[in-house]
Amino acid sequence: MKRKLMVLVVLAMVPLLFSNAFAMEDLVKQVVEGCKVELEKYCKDVTPGERRVLACLYARSDKLSSKCEYALYDAAVQLERAVAALAYLANECDADLEKLCSAVAPGEGRLINCLQKNEKQVSDRCKQAVKKVGGELQ
Repeated sequence: MKRKLMVLVVLAMVPLLFSNAFAMEDLVKQVVEGCKVELEKYCKDVTPGERRVLACLYARSDKLSSKCEYALYDAAVQLERAVAALAYLANECDADLEKLCSAVAPGEGRLINCLQKNEKQVSDRCKQAVKKVGGELQ
């Protein structure tokens, strides 16, 4: 039961973690497809938004199919990886962000854009971290 709660809480954080709308849409689609039966059976009258659908699934957590549980778990794992990647980047690029991008508001890719604009001044440590998590500075 606690694992399901953790999964649902993490899923509720999707909008905060993904600036890439496609990645977020893929996770939502995965959960919707995996939990289609449960959503239609238990949550069809729930107004989407403000994490109400996730709350509905949580309220029925003892009735979720293994397919739905897997979809939720897999989405949570992907989110956990994204959070770890963000933490790693923040740690490795902290000095560069402070030096080059302190006036830039976070969100919507503004910080990575700032690093890209200042690529020649970005440390090798930060460049390697960006590359390691699948990004690039160009």
